[in-house]
Amino acid sequence: MRMNGTTKSSLANHVNETVAGAVTIRAFEEEDRSFNKNLDLIDINASAFFHSFASNEWLIQRLETISAVVLTAAALCIVMFPPGTFTSESEAEEIVEGNRPPQNWPVAGKVEINDLKIRYRPDGPLVLNGITCTFKEGHKIGIVGRTGSGKSTLISALFRLVEPAGGKIIVDGLDISSIGLHDLRLRFGIIPQDPTLFNGTVKYNLDPLSQHTDQEIWEVLGKCQLREVVQGKEDGLNSSVCEDGSNWSMGQRQLFCLARALLRKSRILVLDEATASIDNSTDLIMQKTIRTEFADCTVITVAHRIPTVMDC
Repeated sequence: MRMNGTTKSSLANHVNETVAGAVTIRAFEEEDRSFNKNLDLIDINASAFFHSFASNEWLIQRLETISAVVLTAAALCIVMFPPGTFTSESEAEEIVEGNRPPQNWPVAGKVEINDLKIRYRPDGPLVLNGITCTFKEGHKIGIVGRTGSGKSTLISALFRLVEPAGGKIIVDGLDISSIGLHDLRLRFGIIPQDPTLFNGTVKYNLDPLSQHTDQEIWEVLGKCQLREVVQGKEDGLNSSVCEDGSNWSMGQRQLFCLARALLRKSRILVLDEATASIDNSTDLIMQKTIRTEFADCTVITVAHRIPTVMDC
């Protein structure tokens, strides 16, 4: 940059002198000499940039060569790896056509867990190690423990969100690992700690597969103390629900999840910290509804506080 400043000043001075003495230059016919001198000054000024441009091109050429060598070596290494090295285990099938459960499964709601072992990584430690227990049909089961003790992991295994490293879970005599995910998850009811609602209408969120009549939906809304709230909306069952149910209160969202479980009439209901984020009045509504509507069903309640599972 210093060379550029020095040579540019000489070039600028010459241009100014040429403009100021243009009449004299023409009078003595010195146009060629002035023009050649101007070209020489331009060459001197551009020489610094020429070397800079040449250096950049030299660097770019070598970087491209190095990149080509690295990419070629990486491609060769990938080709030489054994087949399946970079292939992750695919998720279980949604529907296993050759082994679909009966339409009324589960009938009783008995859950048998045999030597269940769960780990989240192939080389990771066991989160659940050899769990064996039986949840009898119609019983109310409480799973209590501190944070990180594996409560939610057990529920994840029941819904096959994580596949077991060993052991199995049998529901009404059927190994859940042998059926498709759609058939499994459709037959169980769950009320999570963070209620899930989708962008759409009240009716769509309660009955996304359109398997129930409006009368049935109104009935379950009445059981969940939501009938008057929905009727108060201008569009009724077609009232809008924003993403994550942001236009409804936390308690109402949780009651919608309860209504969804009631519509399914699941023989197995899972409450995963369902009352941890709601007010006392909503908690009482949920407890009363579950106590009456799921009296003969298997209810699995996950909590980290003893009072939450006192009904179990």
